[in-house]
Amino acid sequence: MIVPNFVTVFVVRLRMTAGGLAALYQIPMAVLSAKGSGLMEKFASAFQEPLTQRRGFRLARAFLPNSPVIPKRFIKSYPNTGTALVTRHDDVIEVLDRNADFEVVYEPKMRAITGGENFFLGMQDTALYARDVSNMRLAVRRDDVAAIVEPLARGLAEKLVAGKAGRIDVPPELSLPVPTAIVTDYFGVTGAPESDLMEWATLMFRYLFADIEGDPALEREALGAAAACRSVIDAAIAKRKASGETKDDVLGRCLVMQAAGLPGMDDLGIRNNLIGLVIGAIPTISKGAVQALDQLLERPEAFASAEQSAHDGNDTLFAAHVFEALRFNPINPIIFRRAARVTKIAAGSFRARKIPKDTMVLASNLSAMFDPLKIESPESFRTDRPWGDYILWGYGLHGCFGAYINRAVLPAILKPLFTKPGLRRAAGTAGQIDTGGTQFPKHFVVEWE
Repeated sequence: MIVPNFVTVFVVRLRMTAGGLAALYQIPMAVLSAKGSGLMEKFASAFQEPLTQRRGFRLARAFLPNSPVIPKRFIKSYPNTGTALVTRHDDVIEVLDRNADFEVVYEPKMRAITGGENFFLGMQDTALYARDVSNMRLAVRRDDVAAIVEPLARGLAEKLVAGKAGRIDVPPELSLPVPTAIVTDYFGVTGAPESDLMEWATLMFRYLFADIEGDPALEREALGAAAACRSVIDAAIAKRKASGETKDDVLGRCLVMQAAGLPGMDDLGIRNNLIGLVIGAIPTISKGAVQALDQLLERPEAFASAEQSAHDGNDTLFAAHVFEALRFNPINPIIFRRAARVTKIAAGSFRARKIPKDTMVLASNLSAMFDPLKIESPESFRTDRPWGDYILWGYGLHGCFGAYINRAVLPAILKPLFTKPGLRRAAGTAGQIDTGGTQFPKHFVVEWE
């Protein structure tokens, strides 16, 4: 076994080197052909494309898998002293697993959003983190996904698509309304127009997770949205308590725990947890659905196979198409953590890298999902991959709280489209994802016969 394994690893590494060398040619060609008036503008435009990002990570994995620490703050919105990039699968998982060494940084902004308190996505591995996560696991139950959430998403998606005559703008007319309905009907956050909830959640998410520059204009908008959202949740809590209604939704279950005297379930604690769930649900589910659809439309064979599985009612196979498509362009290509102390990544290997305290480490989940040393035939579109190959929405302690919801809702949103005859992009720019200068899809039109 030793010799065959050695040969296999040697061949994989040889191919990885060849892929890196090819990327040295492909990336400059992509930059030169990109939109923009100057080289830097063209560079930025090129690297907005998932294919160019994957080529960039292919180059890094082959020749510089763990970058030297650069004394430049690429993530300017949180305190740090420099930046390091991590691209190999095992090293990305190491960073995301070592919570005491590589900490989440979101606490200051999370406190600004809640008006003073932290939310568990911004907490380290503490007793308070364990308490709040445990409380919300009691309220957001895993068996609700099949019993409540997926039927709600599927029914609304079918209704929204059926109401269109051969053309739909996916974000505002499908992928945003469905998770917003989950927020109102399942979480119990009522009292605001759906359009407001969509806008507030997206602004707050951008401020927390996607604003690398520390944009003061975005901060003002996001904190205004946070104040409005807090008021709506406060009103929903007060209304529910005053009416005595005993609805079995997330808010209702939180109030039952409050009545039982469970720590962390006072009105403020309930509000903070609900606002965190609102932020995590709406923009991410919409973005994931749009990007998976876009990637399937890029691949005629995969698209035809997904279409057939939807017509056959093979929901498991259809879902596998959705998540494999999302692997090629996940919601975020990197997950960042800050070094809490001087430490080392990949210790004992040739790629070992010392990381000074307060360095921002960019762990690329996109790159990890294409690492040929860990992922079989990474450049191929395959629907038989084990779920462990995917790092679509975080990993470990701070993996997405709603991961099981995402896994059910994304296929439910997209399936009604794939049962329509002749599904295709709209012509011209309408059939391309339009983010409106943000990180989230605002428009993406598809048509059918």
